[in-house]
Amino acid sequence: MTTPHSNQPRRALLLTGASRGIGHATVKRFSAAGWRVITCSRHAFPENCPWEMGPEDHIQVDLADSDGTRSAIAEIKQRLDNGELHALVNNAAISPKANGGTRLSSIETTLDVWNHVFRVNFFAPIMLARGLVEELKAAKGSVVNVTSIAGSRVHPFAGAAYATSKAALAAHFGPLGIRVNAIAPGEIDTSILSPGTEKIVEQIPLHRLGTPDEVAKIIYVLCTDTSSYVNGAEIHINGGQHV
Repeated sequence: MTTPHSNQPRRALLLTGASRGIGHATVKRFSAAGWRVITCSRHAFPENCPWEMGPEDHIQVDLADSDGTRSAIAEIKQRLDNGELHALVNNAAISPKANGGTRLSSIETTLDVWNHVFRVNFFAPIMLARGLVEELKAAKGSVVNVTSIAGSRVHPFAGAAYATSKAALAAHFGPLGIRVNAIAPGEIDTSILSPGTEKIVEQIPLHRLGTPDEVAKIIYVLCTDTSSYVNGAEIHINGGQHV
């Protein structure tokens, strides 16, 4: 299929964690620009979603399951036009909480939880990037890892396993023409906000939460020629919270 403005095949995005918040806003941002968006989630595509192309471009996969992730990679390869993937956005992540939504410390986090968090937050993005490297290379594509404000320092609402795993994401794809960058959203108005966030908002210079679309716009820029020489960067989207 082509866009209304070009005879070139549509650019393709693979997005994990697309069902809500930043992921959902990213689907809308790229779709509005004429991109084909292939989504991955451990849930089936929701029947009540109004997105017309959603069901045929959705792959149900549990990213904590390495065998399932390998099978999903093989299916993605078959679905891509011309063997080209223009962008991979690793947005899916888990941040386990204790009772009442409080964060789990490294002492309280069980080994099983550590393993689960790292499989989803760290190993799955690496598996996807490595498994689809030829398709990314063919398109001179871009990888964006959605990390967190918790990735570089301890945060009151994000546990140690989440912070460590997301901060560990790194890239060595530059020599292949594949740019790899990360974004670190701060307090974004989504359903995963923890109780007590309003106290943090008082300390943010802009005195408000960010919106999912404000994050999606930066993701989009990092996947286009506007950022053609941006590689290995981490973009903080936090309203000046660390100023």
